[in-house]
Amino acid sequence: SILELNRYLQKIKEIETKPFGLRASHVMCLYYLGRNPEGMTATELTEACREDKAAISRNVSSLVERGLIRGDFQENKRSYRTKLYLTEAGQSLVETIDRRIDAAMTLGGSGLTDQQRENFYEAMEIIVRNLAQYVAEKERTIL
Repeated sequence: SILELNRYLQKIKEIETKPFGLRASHVMCLYYLGRNPEGMTATELTEACREDKAAISRNVSSLVERGLIRGDFQENKRSYRTKLYLTEAGQSLVETIDRRIDAAMTLGGSGLTDQQRENFYEAMEIIVRNLAQYVAEKERTIL
């Protein structure tokens, strides 16, 4: 069920981002920047999006070129410590994306009570934390 849910989520991201000429990974960057108006560094975006540095670097470059995000870059050099922010166009797009996310989540969760929804998300967070701990422990023993 989790794999099937993930497939549908990826397909929804693809369907919903196509009209904007964006990829799902672009949307994740925009999403997290929208949640952090004080700005985020590329390193923070890497952690939040759970992507590798190279992918985030490509996404940042693309989103800067499209005028959706900006940063206070020194001498046209990008740094992982430079704070990135949404532009006005980026903020407007994030508002549209948020409405689409809300619509998809409302439909996806229809038929659930508020308590069932809360229990589901709480259980998923516990599972994610436990699996992250498992992976971290295994990686330590491998090294």
